[in-house]
Amino acid sequence: MATEQPAITRATFDEVILPIYAPAEFIPVKGKGSRVWDQQGKEYIDFAGGIAVTALGHCHPQLVAALRAQGETLWHTSNVFTNEPALRLGRKLVDATFAERVVFMNSGTEANETAFKLARYYASTRHSPYKTKIIAFHNAFHGRSLFTVSVGGQPKYSDGFGPKPADIIHVPFNDLHAVEAVMDDHTCAVVVEPVQGEGGVTAATPAFLQGLRDLCDKHQALLVFDEVQCGMGRTGSLFAYMHYGVTPDILTSAKGLGGGFPISAMLTTENIASAFHVGSHGSTYGGNPLACAVAGAAFDIINTPEVLSGIQVKRERFVQHLQQFDAQYDLFSDIRGMGLLIGAELKPQYQGRARDFLYAAADAGVMVLNAGPDVMRFAPSLVIDEADIDEGMARLAQAVKTVIAA
Repeated sequence: MATEQPAITRATFDEVILPIYAPAEFIPVKGKGSRVWDQQGKEYIDFAGGIAVTALGHCHPQLVAALRAQGETLWHTSNVFTNEPALRLGRKLVDATFAERVVFMNSGTEANETAFKLARYYASTRHSPYKTKIIAFHNAFHGRSLFTVSVGGQPKYSDGFGPKPADIIHVPFNDLHAVEAVMDDHTCAVVVEPVQGEGGVTAATPAFLQGLRDLCDKHQALLVFDEVQCGMGRTGSLFAYMHYGVTPDILTSAKGLGGGFPISAMLTTENIASAFHVGSHGSTYGGNPLACAVAGAAFDIINTPEVLSGIQVKRERFVQHLQQFDAQYDLFSDIRGMGLLIGAELKPQYQGRARDFLYAAADAGVMVLNAGPDVMRFAPSLVIDEADIDEGMARLAQAVKTVIAA
């Protein structure tokens, strides 16, 4: 006789999972489009998008079809062999971007790890073994491996893990003079998010990114754009560099790339890629057929005029609602970001309370994010219906009212 399985509840998390997350009290069990349901059947409107991952909402029919077809065909080969879905996706990315070479990994962290290793390797083999300095920015976020968390400019994530990789310098974001002050011919790379996500949803100025490009050219350093969160249509262009008209040497993509299936990519030129050779880097799962089949389907939908042209319209609808909240409650000091990556910074009287608004929103049936203690963040599906935006914002209005009245 089979033993009865114990019920899975939120308490199960505290009993079996490493204590590195503080998830919400409800457990989502089903999603469709921009709506999610929990174990009790309560409905939520999703403005979080799995942190900019579910770029086409939950269970998009074309992604489900791609997953099902590939799931019945070929799951994994390792990189001892290549596979058709990976080659198709690689061709799509090369044809649509500045890149001439691409390599697939499984997460934003891994894509950035690959980018930083390549930048160092390229500089040391093509220029000088002493050309190792990486310049990055305060409040940046590039991943959680020891290398990527060290390049990220938030000590709270990197302190306490022993000696960090050396020769990484952090300066203020959007401050070109600060970069100039530390840049020299020992610099191998400047690493930047065109729109800082975790650091508060702050967009780079066009002059800043163009200035970085010029400085990198002057000092023979590589310009690395981390587009893990702001890429794949999020800003209204396929990649944010296209919006700015500034072309990087290396670009990383993840999150929305797979529409919810774990996959990432690093894109670069043939010249830079050729610094690596067989065995320089690798991944057991990177570029597996399942992930690449789903990502290929997501790419074909996102990289269309219909989807990309609608993003700014949807952004304006979000911003109008947020401005109404501000007019009514004197809530926000800034509403910023690009496209459907939106940050609403709380005014001084509400600073430190972003998570209070997040929890109240969940109670009201809408899923939102924070970006630090002072910024509410929205990263919904790129194809979210206007009706879902309006309904979700109506629910958020109730949550705001509850927090302010408390």
